[in-house]
This record gives sequence, structure tokens and C-alpha cells, in this order.
Amino acid sequence: MPRAFAAACWLFLLLAACARTPALPELAPDDVVLAFGDSLTYGTGAGRDEAYPARLAALIGRPVVNAGVPGETTEAGLARLAGALDAENPRLLLLCLGGNDMLRHQPAEATAANLRAMVRLARERGVAVLLIGVPQPSLLGGPPAYYAEIAKEFDLPYEGEAFASVLHDRALKSDLIHANAAGYRQVAERLADLLRKAGAVRG
Repeated sequence: MPRAFAAACWLFLLLAACARTPALPELAPDDVVLAFGDSLTYGTGAGRDEAYPARLAALIGRPVVNAGVPGETTEAGLARLAGALDAENPRLLLLCLGGNDMLRHQPAEATAANLRAMVRLARERGVAVLLIGVPQPSLLGGPPAYYAEIAKEFDLPYEGEAFASVLHDRALKSDLIHANAAGYRQVAERLADLLRKAGAVRG
């Protein structure tokens, strides 16, 4: 009996460790959050004030800069990121890129390498990172495995279901690959929950 109890406790602790949300620094009220990505960040399919960065700012009470560029690939994003970090001086980077790489059939290895390079660039500048997975452009496609692998490698908070769940629901989409206002609101709510779990915001 004691052995069985000890084994059960060990299994519980192991599962808890696997489910742990990596910590983020707590954001001061004036700390800038940089939402960096493509059309999903820009808010294509909804008004600018309905994109997820604007919704998220209202939910967490911190400034969230929308640095989304429709059509951008991870290669172009990597070239643009340093300038965006210099311009905005964020405390936290929300990184959401990769969909256009998939649409253009770019090699997965190159996409993953670009995402890793962006994470390293942010961290070298003392900027924390939250990674957002982009679903594959297929009927039931979730984010490619490299998103979760990168999150694990760098111990990043990772939201891999927000856009996947929205883009599988016709009521939350403006077209095949973009959310509508209700969809972006749902994404923002999930990100706000994750930021609370990671300790970036309270309440």
C-alpha cells in the first residue's frame, strides 16, 4: 500500500510538472506588450480596434502595440523584429508568425529556425516571449509540432489552441484563414488567461 501511494504521488507530481505554465515577469501598468505577427495579429477580417491586441489591452490594462503585417513570412518578420523592439521597447513579445510560410509551402525547418532566431533576439534584449501557434491551413489542422517544441526548448508560455479553435468555427471566422471580431475577442481572452497563469498580470 505505501508503495502504491508513493507511486501515485510521483505520477501526480510528474503530471503537474508537465502541465506547468512557464513564468513571465509581472508587467507594470506602463510596460509595453508587443504583439508581433502577420494578418492574424493585424486583425484582418475585423476593425483595427477589434483585433486581438486591442482587445487584449483592454483585458489586461497594459498597452499592447499591434505590430501585425498582413502577408508577412517568418523570414521577413525576423528581418523586421529588431527595429520593432528598438521602436517600442517592450517588456513582453507575443510572437505569432508562420501561417504565410505554410501557405507558401516554405520548409518547416526554415520556419522553425526563423522563430527560434526571433525568440533568441528578444531574449538577448531582455524581452520575455509568449509564443502563439498558427494552425495549418487544412480542415482540421492544428499548429505544426515545431511550435510546441520551440516553447519547450526555450521554456516559453505557449498558446497553441486559440487560433485553431477559432478558425474551426464558422461563427468566429471572416474567411477561411482569418477570424472575425468575435473570434479575435476569444483569442484575446485566452491570451489574457495564459498571461494570468504565467504571472504576468494579476486578477
